[in-house]
Amino acid sequence: MTLVEPTASTGTSFSVNITPVILCGGSGTRLWPLSRKALPKQFVPLVNGKSLLQLTLERAALLSPQQIIVASEDHRFLVQECANAANVHSTILLEPVARNTAAAMAAAALHAAPDALLLFLPADHHIPDATAFAATIRSGVVAAQAGSIVMFGVQPTFPSTGYGYIEQGGALAGQGAAHAVKCFVEKPNAARAQELLLAGGHFWNAGIFLIQASTLLAALQTHAPDILAACQQAIAAQTVDGNFRRLGADGFAACRSDSIDYAVMEKAANVAVLPFAAAWSDVGSWNAVAETTAPDENGNRVHGQGHTVQATNTFIHAPHRPVVALGTSNLLIIDTADAVLVADAAHAEQVKNVVAQLEAQGVPQAQHHRRVARPWGVYDSVDAGERFQVKRIVVNPGATLSLQMHHHRAEHWVVVSGTAEVTNGDKVMLLGENQSTYIPLGQVHRLANPGKVPLEIIEVQSGSYLGEDDIVRLEDTYGRVN
Repeated sequence: MTLVEPTASTGTSFSVNITPVILCGGSGTRLWPLSRKALPKQFVPLVNGKSLLQLTLERAALLSPQQIIVASEDHRFLVQECANAANVHSTILLEPVARNTAAAMAAAALHAAPDALLLFLPADHHIPDATAFAATIRSGVVAAQAGSIVMFGVQPTFPSTGYGYIEQGGALAGQGAAHAVKCFVEKPNAARAQELLLAGGHFWNAGIFLIQASTLLAALQTHAPDILAACQQAIAAQTVDGNFRRLGADGFAACRSDSIDYAVMEKAANVAVLPFAAAWSDVGSWNAVAETTAPDENGNRVHGQGHTVQATNTFIHAPHRPVVALGTSNLLIIDTADAVLVADAAHAEQVKNVVAQLEAQGVPQAQHHRRVARPWGVYDSVDAGERFQVKRIVVNPGATLSLQMHHHRAEHWVVVSGTAEVTNGDKVMLLGENQSTYIPLGQVHRLANPGKVPLEIIEVQSGSYLGEDDIVRLEDTYGRVN
């Protein structure tokens, strides 16, 4: 999409293309139990039934429908689903391992044309006013085209200890409203944060950058040449699968993990800052999530089927079933299908420490949801016990599971709704509602949905071992063959 902007000095116009680059590699745990390693917060429907990634893609589409997404290989189908929902055209760069923002941005810059103007956006921010967002980004075009690395700083509204700060320096001649960055301030303690707020001229670092690809690559060559070299190797060895581009595993894995702030921004001399003139949240804690819901007269905020009785300043997230808070104050209550969090609001930042403890104790809910997304649809583990497991499986219209077999379990399939095309050994059959089939242990089988509505089945597994790793894929539409 071509944007027309006035220059700072003459008011005349020029045309420029902006390419949004969505950084989607995070796997934060501060929003547990809703956000987990297998379903990070950017994929969770947090705002009006939409995920933060989908909202980010829709917001960035005001600047261009052609976008680049950098994401984990493990989350590629979740990313594609969000891109489809947002109706954007995306090239998805898949990271074989996580290597922080410096490597992700380097790979995107190497993929783009040297003169491309790239807008780097975290996938998990909430910015409710998309129009104000687009206007703010456009205000940085002049500075970015002049060779600056443009950062967007959020005006602090309270003395936060959870964000790094940017101190604004002098105005940059010929670069619009951009100012030089005087210095960066690490996440401060409470007293220092109060000082920065009262001093003025300090912004929260939002992690949003507007920069020409060639400018970023030059900065990496100067300040982090090892990261650039590793990403060059990974780009050279990439493989293409539709709109997925898998970065070379050896080169990318050899890259050191570092943030773009440490690797480049704190060392480069051509860094500029512009105020981010729109409401912004990184949705980094349950307190931040709570603030996206309007409070009642007692300060309670409720999402879903929550009920408050004689309660104050209590947040309830209850999408599945009724949850009642009686006589509570300053609590966060987060209910999911297989785990519940009850926390004092003052301890919201410590949730990630709790998750680490659960992982150390081998609690599966620390990393995985009961409901699991797959490229063909979803499955929900409804019940399990010794030598049995029950799943509800939903297959999208036209989707097909892999041709597979199991060494340790047999399966019964019962069609609840839709039409199932079942391969069971050497037989292929169509099953409708209330019809079923039995798949013996070791039998080659496949499930497909040839219809135009979702297919729902109940699967009953029985056997000595029921783990997901007892799947031998013989053929697969999604490239997952063993």
